[in-house]
Amino acid sequence: MSHPVRLTGARTVLREFRHDDAADALQVMGDDRVTKWLSFDSRSPEQVQAMIDSAVERAQQSHRNEYYLAITPLDSDRLVGFVRVGLSGVQAGKLGYAVAADSWGRGLATDAARTMVQFAFEELGLHRVSAAIGPDNAASIRLIENLGFAREGVLRDHVFTNGAWRDSVLYSVLAQEWTGITAG
Repeated sequence: MSHPVRLTGARTVLREFRHDDAADALQVMGDDRVTKWLSFDSRSPEQVQAMIDSAVERAQQSHRNEYYLAITPLDSDRLVGFVRVGLSGVQAGKLGYAVAADSWGRGLATDAARTMVQFAFEELGLHRVSAAIGPDNAASIRLIENLGFAREGVLRDHVFTNGAWRDSVLYSVLAQEWTGITAG
């Protein structure tokens, strides 16, 4: 896969992180309204900078075990979220995404997730992509179901976040099932 990765969807551009993305990333990773739905607690500015710096470094590796990309709107290069597919197992990937609260409801997460899953199947040759979502995260469940993912079951006490264990609902889509449904 060529470097750097830059993917263009209908509403978003997915690009590699840059060291100067930390201030914008703090609006995602440091906001309790967003991180309440994620598998980690809100991060401090220093922790966000360290996460961004680490992502920049990992993106330089010749054999990547993840594609962790910044989400930007088509009309701006400003980070409004992130999308990730972590490679796990044989031809399998785990999808994750988040968008800043002030950008919710604009279809950016849906477009970014669709674009990343398309990349995972077409460019990375994956067979399966899964997503683990908190059972109370109705918006994310709707998003993933609209993309054609099937519910597989519940991962009990899957993540420890916000001071408590939380279940996750596991969804997946297989390469032969993927249609890139454009609803949303």
